[in-house]
Amino acid sequence: MVYNHTTYSLSKNDLRMVKSVPPGGNWKNIPLDIPSKRLEQIRISGGRTTLYGRLSFEKPSYTITTYFNRPGNGTYIHPIHDRVISAREAARFQSFPDNYIFQGSKGSLCKQIGNAVPPLLAFAIATQIKKKTKTKNILDLFCGAGGLSLGFGWAGYNVIVANDNFKQACETYRANHKDTVLIEGDITDKKIQSEILEKSKKGKVDIIVGGPPCQGFSHAGKRMVDDPRNFLYKEFVNVVKKIKPKVFVLENVEGIMTINDGKTFEEIKNNFRELGYNVAGHKLHAVKFGVPQKRKRVVIIGTLKGDPETFFPTPLICDEKDYVTTENAIGDLFNTEVGDQYNPIKITTKPTHFFQKFVRGLLSPQKYIKLFS
Repeated sequence: MVYNHTTYSLSKNDLRMVKSVPPGGNWKNIPLDIPSKRLEQIRISGGRTTLYGRLSFEKPSYTITTYFNRPGNGTYIHPIHDRVISAREAARFQSFPDNYIFQGSKGSLCKQIGNAVPPLLAFAIATQIKKKTKTKNILDLFCGAGGLSLGFGWAGYNVIVANDNFKQACETYRANHKDTVLIEGDITDKKIQSEILEKSKKGKVDIIVGGPPCQGFSHAGKRMVDDPRNFLYKEFVNVVKKIKPKVFVLENVEGIMTINDGKTFEEIKNNFRELGYNVAGHKLHAVKFGVPQKRKRVVIIGTLKGDPETFFPTPLICDEKDYVTTENAIGDLFNTEVGDQYNPIKITTKPTHFFQKFVRGLLSPQKYIKLFS
């Protein structure tokens, strides 16, 4: 059975556009006689080739964002069917297993899935850190739907405490991480932060992970230097200062490295160095860690002892021909009808790729990763 295999309605005009785009195609394939003011602007300015894109069988997905319900905001058109991808298909591109069931409204699934850290990428990071340290107890800040928690849990970590302020993501987190104390609320609220600190210290947290809201750093946004969301990382810094874990992992969009001519990125690292941490930051490409998606994220790792450079995982895949493709990721769902948000759909096909076995629960993350070696 597969949950969340629900898709999003299209206007008649959007459907005309969708039908005109071939696999691997984009807005350039849409005929001029289909009226659209947005398309007119894109044609004049020369928009990104990912806009109004249809997925290709032979390639991984492009980055799944919070707008995968709209064909004009990226490459979200199904490779065969004239619709955008379903929430479950988006979750697979993010490497969430099928038994990870998302709660909340249909609309909220876009934010929950699009903002998540791919669990397989988190697993790779966690596995490498575990090799280098004796850390075992996690605090997950800005946890969202739980991608980081899931990946670190696969690597053997105990996720003691988590925090987020997005109600529907918290519903999903609770449903999938029943043994974790989830503190729902704004981390800038002194009472909420006090509870986070209390529960973390009681649970002997020795590693803090998290991805502060990143819209202000995103290439897709206006990237305002004074965007208040850019400074939520300071709450992350404050919690690190008070708990003083052995290791911290901060994840964010790649735009964080270049905003304000790179000064913001250096400031973030220096904030942790002032607390006594050795700090390193790198851009990681999820597709190189078995994720069927070309998603680039920046990861900053700090440690009180040792060289943080050695805490970064080595890519599993170096050749593009070995990337997990769209067909590998969702090929077994091609003939499965989409349904509504709350009713599971029965899959009648057999898995044809080891990624499909992995998301169906027939292959552990550890065994899945070994297949690339």
